[in-house]
Amino acid sequence: MLSTLLYADSFLGRSLVGRIAQGTARANQSIKAINLNGEKVDEGKLTKIFRYEGTKKVPIDVGEAGDIVVVAGLEKANVADTICDLEVNEPIPATPIDPPTMSITITVNTSPLAGTEGKRLTSTQIRDRLVQEAQNNVGITFSENEGKDSFVVSGRGELMLEILLTQMRREGFEMTVSPPKVLYKTDESGNKLEPIEEITMDLDEQHSSKVIDSMNRRKGKLIELKDTGTNKKRLIFHAPTRGLMGYTSRFLTLTKGNGVINRIFHSYGTFEGEMEGRRNGALISMEQGKAVAFAIFNLQARGEMFVTHNDSVYPGMIVGLSPKPGDMIINVMKGKKLTNMRTQGTDENVVLTPVRKMSIAEQLSMLNTDEALEITPDSCRLRKAILDPHERKKSEKAIAAA
Repeated sequence: MLSTLLYADSFLGRSLVGRIAQGTARANQSIKAINLNGEKVDEGKLTKIFRYEGTKKVPIDVGEAGDIVVVAGLEKANVADTICDLEVNEPIPATPIDPPTMSITITVNTSPLAGTEGKRLTSTQIRDRLVQEAQNNVGITFSENEGKDSFVVSGRGELMLEILLTQMRREGFEMTVSPPKVLYKTDESGNKLEPIEEITMDLDEQHSSKVIDSMNRRKGKLIELKDTGTNKKRLIFHAPTRGLMGYTSRFLTLTKGNGVINRIFHSYGTFEGEMEGRRNGALISMEQGKAVAFAIFNLQARGEMFVTHNDSVYPGMIVGLSPKPGDMIINVMKGKKLTNMRTQGTDENVVLTPVRKMSIAEQLSMLNTDEALEITPDSCRLRKAILDPHERKKSEKAIAAA
């Protein structure tokens, strides 16, 4: 039987779903799991066998060829492994699973607003949820530090990680997420390798030059360009994963919403060199409370604002982006001073620029190494990893000295 899906059961543990290709499977039969190279991965007994009848699982004693079954008893076997008798050594051909290419670190929410929006706050609850996800999702790998308060989750690209974070958010979790990191490898000669993705784009011909230029900035290489219809083009690129973080929204902007983009892991290739990060400095709140429209209106000239009137803010929270490099601490709670004088034309009409709504993937792609993303069921807030400004300066000096 070729294992094609994982199924986590609270009573049976890790279970495998697949169709029996040859022979029979009996309860309490000794079996083993072999990978695509024929190497033994796990060995044990079939503790339970279930067969699908419609949408229901029915326990059976014997599974025959052609049955789609759920088997329990092997804890280490994975998708694309062959479940077979102890005497069999030839695996069933299958497509190998793409390796994880990106990782994030998840910790408990440490902001002053922690616990005000979510119900699941502790590291134990976050750990149990991530363990469950790793058992069900073959593309997710999970590890933790010695203190069991920091969890590293790896997946195949930013979309998979964004889906996991969105699911946890809907389930009532609060957490702090670090900037995503690309998983590198080294070859036999010690050269640094990075994951390369194949990107296929279908778009209008008039937008092709802008898209090609944007991909060149991200170290992308144009592999193929062909016509797919009247004034339509298909572009195929090979580009490093680290250059594509948050690119989907940029692509939709360049193509005015008419483009279609598809990404798939290609291989590990030579490291393409350093790449430009975010050049904009952060506008950081200096006080805790509610943002005021009057203050935001006067600060709009400083850069793009992420908060609007009556939004909650706290010290160390990123409330906007400056057009220039370098962070700036601002006060978004400064209200208008009131006087007892009434003069015609004194009051200005306060008009706020609408706040740009960003997805979790876009926000993660904006983070620098000293920043983090606070995720709660109701909101996502960009913040500095160290909230206190004095501690933040000490950390920056220590890093610069090192």
